[in-house]
Amino acid sequence: MRGSRAIALAAALLLVGALTACESSTSPPAHVVIASGGVGGVYHALGTAFAGAIRKSWSAETDVMTTAAAIENLRLVAGGQADVGFATVDSAALAIEGSGPFDESLPIVALAGLYDDYLQIVVRADGPLHEVGDLRGRRVSTGSVGSGTEVVANRVLKAAGIDIDTGISRHRLSAVYSAEALRSGQIDAFFFTGGLPTPAVDELARTFPIRLLPVGELAADLYRRYGDVYLPRSIPVNLYGLAKEVTTVGIPNVLVVRRSMSDADARALTALLFASKPTLVAAHAEARRLDRRAALATFPVRLHPGAAAYYRESKVLALRTAGTNHHRYSRVRRQSRPPSVETRLTSGSLRRIARGGYATRPGPRPAE
Repeated sequence: MRGSRAIALAAALLLVGALTACESSTSPPAHVVIASGGVGGVYHALGTAFAGAIRKSWSAETDVMTTAAAIENLRLVAGGQADVGFATVDSAALAIEGSGPFDESLPIVALAGLYDDYLQIVVRADGPLHEVGDLRGRRVSTGSVGSGTEVVANRVLKAAGIDIDTGISRHRLSAVYSAEALRSGQIDAFFFTGGLPTPAVDELARTFPIRLLPVGELAADLYRRYGDVYLPRSIPVNLYGLAKEVTTVGIPNVLVVRRSMSDADARALTALLFASKPTLVAAHAEARRLDRRAALATFPVRLHPGAAAYYRESKVLALRTAGTNHHRYSRVRRQSRPPSVETRLTSGSLRRIARGGYATRPGPRPAE
């Protein structure tokens, strides 16, 4: 009996090995389209760098789409115009639910969690604006049409009691155009979400003194209303020439693909993402946050099964057992989160992720 079980187990292992070998020998994609973001943002810098890594490693053709970022990227990926896209998890949550700017649920899944965007509300250093409430009646850019910045700008203004359409003179500009409009006096403030430092804001601050408005107590309100898609953060002193630390919120980013992408392509793209980390870091420092364990934190976006296979093969999703029914626990911590924000994964959670699930427990449902 034992011999029969041993033979069956050996046969199963050989079959798994053969299937893995077949999949690993599958040619990578010959053409990859990346939906990035606007020039002057971190998405665009990393998207361009990742495209270069794809060309170098696979001799594949690539196109990097300059977009309004998260909302547009999610639509492009879901609609098949792009293969890979960058998005914030607050925008992705709306896409999955089919709410907010989305008329229906979009079939998107994640390859990896990346790094946190930081909300930056930029004003001139010598101006009269010192808190979010001071934006009432002012000329404010809330980000490009179809950007994730618009989502968080709307929610922050609403938390401050300001209607985004009637409470301000609203402009909808990209980071680069917002910076130029602030410099020339055409607007009084602009919102932007991006990694630190955001190239467009950094370039502006080198020649034009700026100040960032603190989110303050509104950060806790956003967390209560929307869950951990918004995390309390602070922008450090001296960045952009700031005289003091500024409180804000962080929004995790994910790299998304269509749910219908083949497991082989999803696995290949995920593997290349991590293999290309030095190239990505050279393009922008936020890529230093790329980490296999932290990459599992993609809630509310499920992992693509091909990406889950990569993490499983990398031992990130290895499920170890001790005894018959006693499973050890594994932890996943987003690299940029404070120690208090941590996810403990049970054996059931790990199996769910291995099948293409997500790493974190659902928070409160967003309330618009």
